[in-house]
Amino acid sequence: MKRFTSLEARIDHAAHRVLDRLPASGLSGAVIEFLVFGLKQAWACLFGGAMLALIMGTRVVWPDDAWLARYDFVFLCALALQIAMLAFRLETFDEAKAILLFHIVGTCMELFKTAAGSWVYPEEAFFRIGGVPLFSGFMYASVGSYLARVSRIFDFRFTGYPPFWTSIALAVAVYLNFFSHHYVADARILIFAATGVLFARTWVHYRVFRFRHRMPLLLGWLLVALFIWFAENLATWSHAWLYPSQQGEWTPVGLSKLDSWYLLMIVSFVLVTMVNRPMPLDRSASSQIDLARN
Repeated sequence: MKRFTSLEARIDHAAHRVLDRLPASGLSGAVIEFLVFGLKQAWACLFGGAMLALIMGTRVVWPDDAWLARYDFVFLCALALQIAMLAFRLETFDEAKAILLFHIVGTCMELFKTAAGSWVYPEEAFFRIGGVPLFSGFMYASVGSYLARVSRIFDFRFTGYPPFWTSIALAVAVYLNFFSHHYVADARILIFAATGVLFARTWVHYRVFRFRHRMPLLLGWLLVALFIWFAENLATWSHAWLYPSQQGEWTPVGLSKLDSWYLLMIVSFVLVTMVNRPMPLDRSASSQIDLARN
């Protein structure tokens, strides 16, 4: 898997020309790593950030008497954005495959959850299946886009990763539990325990600029889940969807939803690895300072 698209490679080359002249150690090196980390994270969030901006912006400015429904406008913009990202090489075809998987998996869950009354879409839409407007699949795709992009541009490598089939089995169990807990006992406690057993020793190693860093994968999932929970509050405020407790008057989404987002992280991560398998850390090629351009 290539780390960069052709456009990203040009940006990386230009960044190296400027930043390689600066010291690699001390405060200067730490500041460079921090700034590059933030810029790469923002780049990885390109699709998701654009979706959130669309949802929030149309909530503020969309006229009530517009001939095109707000949800339909968001859907058409999301579709155009996806095409543009491929056309201008802001996204790879492997990432597009992951996004398609997320769209299918997410839409299936949306159809079930809205029918069960877990949440509602309060506005009208032409582009919809049942009670689910089609832009909702792009919200799941935003998570898939982020995970696929961040794993590529940070050059993720793993140590202590469990057998691949076990991660697939875990993701299937998580996904099925999203449906089955409406009829039988919720198995998420057992799922969390299985997750801990499988991934307790798994570390993700990632390159920011000059240095490779590492983090427990379980912690990484939690941080992403927290970020999505924050974005969910903005999205529900924008009436992208509403939980039953928010239909009278909007209230923030409780932290109790964080465990659901954490479980979604497991499914999301495994879906991405089905397109791009997790790569082991090559210790012979991993030095503390790596100035090689990829």
